[in-house]
Amino acid sequence: MDDLVEIYGYDFTSYSQASLKRRINRLIKIDKFPSVAEFRYNLRENKDYFNRFIEQITVNVTEMFRDVSFYKTLREQVLPVLATRPLIRIWHAGCSTGEEVYSMAILLKEAGLLHKSLLYATDINPAVLMKVREGLYSLNLMKQYSENYILSGGKRDFSSYYTAQYSVAKLDSELGKKIILSTHNLVSDSSFNEFQLILCRNVMIYFDKPLQDRALKLFDQSLETLGFMALGSKESFKFSEISKGYKQLENKEKIWRKMKSTDY
Repeated sequence: MDDLVEIYGYDFTSYSQASLKRRINRLIKIDKFPSVAEFRYNLRENKDYFNRFIEQITVNVTEMFRDVSFYKTLREQVLPVLATRPLIRIWHAGCSTGEEVYSMAILLKEAGLLHKSLLYATDINPAVLMKVREGLYSLNLMKQYSENYILSGGKRDFSSYYTAQYSVAKLDSELGKKIILSTHNLVSDSSFNEFQLILCRNVMIYFDKPLQDRALKLFDQSLETLGFMALGSKESFKFSEISKGYKQLENKEKIWRKMKSTDY
């Protein structure tokens, strides 16, 4: 891990070590390195292999409208509040391949808010951001995504949001026009804007507590008062100092509203 900081400026020392070790061992096995030393040498000397390392080591498991009650809450309780804003800025931190970003774009479109929204989609992994830009997903997944969409309160024909092209579904380009892509490292990068809604779901479960706290304070600094912060179903920030300034929505979804700024 010290090599990656020294050569590439990527710091994974605060990631969950058990999870990281498991993924590295898997990569060594897949790429058939005869020893850890050869794996390390290749990682140090070969920038292309480092890019593959980033692609493989970061976790990219996501889906559209995952956790349907969460999206139903966004639709019914959060978007009506954001609708009062002249411009809506939303940050999807650790966006992976973008399924949740496009889900949000659909919610905004159906609420009549997409035209005045900007969706900032960031990830440490440049390769997954390319997939977001393409908006291409396996056609086999669309049945599950359609079911998620309906259960989350969707009323339209989900197939109207994509065009089938052989084995892939190409999402409506209108949805992607408001998505701004950028690499961003939650370990080392700083705030880059002020937002009304920040989503970082199922990312911090791979961080240790100090890094979780750093990321939460970064989000807090990036979120305007009365804005919303959303985390994954197994994530919380009760341990962090910033929790004093937030109130969770009454239905207990992992969505909190920032009530005041916190000194820390």
